[in-house]
Amino acid sequence: MSFNYNYQKPKVIAEIGCNHMGHMKIAKELIALAKECGADVAKFQTRDNKLLLTEEQYNMPHPVQENSYGSSYGEHREYLEFNQKQHGELKAYCDTVGIEYSTSVWEENSARMIAELNPSFIKVPSACNNNYKMLKILRDEYQGEVQISFGMTTKEEGEAVVKFFEQTAKDRLIIYACTSGYPVPFEDVALLEITRLYDKYDERVKEIGFSGHHLGIAIDVAAYTLGAKWIERHFTKDRTWKGTDHAASLEPEGLRKLVRNLNVSYQALRYKEKDILDIEKVQRDKLKNRK
Repeated sequence: MSFNYNYQKPKVIAEIGCNHMGHMKIAKELIALAKECGADVAKFQTRDNKLLLTEEQYNMPHPVQENSYGSSYGEHREYLEFNQKQHGELKAYCDTVGIEYSTSVWEENSARMIAELNPSFIKVPSACNNNYKMLKILRDEYQGEVQISFGMTTKEEGEAVVKFFEQTAKDRLIIYACTSGYPVPFEDVALLEITRLYDKYDERVKEIGFSGHHLGIAIDVAAYTLGAKWIERHFTKDRTWKGTDHAASLEPEGLRKLVRNLNVSYQALRYKEKDILDIEKVQRDKLKNRK
């Protein structure tokens, strides 16, 4: 596979998502922390909950009450949403800090709202990669990259998504190997899905990434070594904070170490430039058998 011989510097997405707990101040603090840790992108989530949820879903109680920010699941979700003006503020703050802004969109209204802000890419979460009304907006009405996770997705569904984009927008499509769970045990991470995506889609999409929901950071280096050009991890300041995503998120020290490990792996993933490197010459003269 050609990616083995053409490693690029890994691109790391700090998935802030809704870990800001509905507060702009915390969202900006997480952006600044992500930048300090060396991440390339600070990413959020965007939903129009009245469009996304049925009336029954909107009015039902949150399944984990201690994580709820409202009396119903819909009220909880509304509490965590930022409007277009606020997303514009987050994007401007990212520009000031020197980190890229993006967000995942979950339905058509959010897709149009964020497309108007013109970030360099918009993400489609695994749960929504079969929403073709939304995918059509991103394909036909938006000119940036479209990044799509393939968690909880059959091979047939993944093929349909790629076919939908490849005729007119394959150079803007990035797909992600992903297992949808929070957190995911190591045996379910299924890293070799990255190689399967390369085997099937290397010439049909722009790039392939990895979105991880596991614990620790070792798996991400393995994913990069297998060819993932984007590494996405949930990010928070404190994993004990109230909310459903914090437990599967990296704290600043974890993200900092992840970026460090990915970057040194990038430096190491190459062939020797010559048979005997300069650093080896002293040891060769001293230790190499001469008999």
